[in-house]
Amino acid sequence: MWNSAAPPLAELIARRKPGHSLEQAFYTSPEVFKADLELIFGRHWIYVGVEPDVPEPGDVMTMEIGETSVVIVRDDDMQVSAFHNVCRHRGARLVSEPKATVGNLVCRYHAWTYGLDGKLLFANHMGEDFDMSCRGLKPVHLRSVAGLLFICLADRPPEDIAAMDAAMSPYLAPHSLSDAKVAFSADLIENCNWKLTMENNRECYHCSGNHPELTIPLFAYGFGFSPKTLDETELEQADRYAAMVTDLHGRWEARGLPSRELEHLADRVTGFRTERLPIDRHGESQTFDTKVASRRLLGGINDPQSGGLSFWTQPNSWHHFMSDHVVTFCAIPIGPEQTLVRTKWLVHKEAVEGEDYDIENLTAVWAATNRQDADLVEISQAGIRSPAYEPGPYSPYTEGLVEKFCDWYLGRLSAGLAA
Repeated sequence: MWNSAAPPLAELIARRKPGHSLEQAFYTSPEVFKADLELIFGRHWIYVGVEPDVPEPGDVMTMEIGETSVVIVRDDDMQVSAFHNVCRHRGARLVSEPKATVGNLVCRYHAWTYGLDGKLLFANHMGEDFDMSCRGLKPVHLRSVAGLLFICLADRPPEDIAAMDAAMSPYLAPHSLSDAKVAFSADLIENCNWKLTMENNRECYHCSGNHPELTIPLFAYGFGFSPKTLDETELEQADRYAAMVTDLHGRWEARGLPSRELEHLADRVTGFRTERLPIDRHGESQTFDTKVASRRLLGGINDPQSGGLSFWTQPNSWHHFMSDHVVTFCAIPIGPEQTLVRTKWLVHKEAVEGEDYDIENLTAVWAATNRQDADLVEISQAGIRSPAYEPGPYSPYTEGLVEKFCDWYLGRLSAGLAA
């Protein structure tokens, strides 16, 4: 796996200076990328989509992680399962499209046919002694956390996803993803290493100068600041914001909306963080006018001013749950310097486009933010390629979550190497 001409991966991990970005090889080396696929994306719970991606029996979607293709399918009993997208005959891909609707899973090469539960149903010309019972599709571990779908490619997945599920389901349940639909989905290729995508997401140090759309609904003080840089008036505003968060958390929780911060980004195998935060101005949604993008609210929520629940998971996702819509994101590595960012916008399943919501208004803030982030991580990747690059210091006020991402990542690499 490792190029003997490069420093050993364990050495790169050991010499990392805390509070600083990673060495160049972590962002550019094909060998590190292979290790990431094997030890991170091959052994941890990876967010891949939502249950509304496969709303009806026979609905399937595919996900590519490295050389592995996974098919996710809803069966006739409305259960969602995941299988390796590989025919058990001679290995052909069963489903080539990102999404499809099928009666059964049929390999078009030689027509081997599998049920929606993965069992082999038909294999012609194989002889009387052929045992179909042991030729079903190979399963992939799948877990739905209140409608968010996570898969794990390992034989023995981390068990602590049950703890994340138990902690997060009360936060997510009021938004009722089971009663939502995917209104729009967008794929964006970022020309950078996947870790730059995630590091960029874990801080808002860059937001005020680069995200004019996003900073309309987001409060300036919600993502950290240096007190010494603020004047007396700004400090008063920051104090008022902190008091408002405490007050709103109490109000929201009294209405059955868990809101207080839970943070386990670096101390668990299945790392996560969540918190419900206020939205600026009209305080309803992450839109240009901060009002709801959909008139049909989600689940049992009856107050549009219910804040924005943010949920981050290691290693590859972030999500925003509001009263009227949900935005989910996953980052999937494609190559050492190329990453797929997939964004989905969900609304109530009975909301009508053109009447209850407008796609452009629904997607405008995050579509613009995604494009801006792609530009930022690409200039970062370009700079990291330079011989002049060396790890730089993180801000202790605004980049603490970036440090926790790096701690988690290096810790999981070390554990994988030890295993």
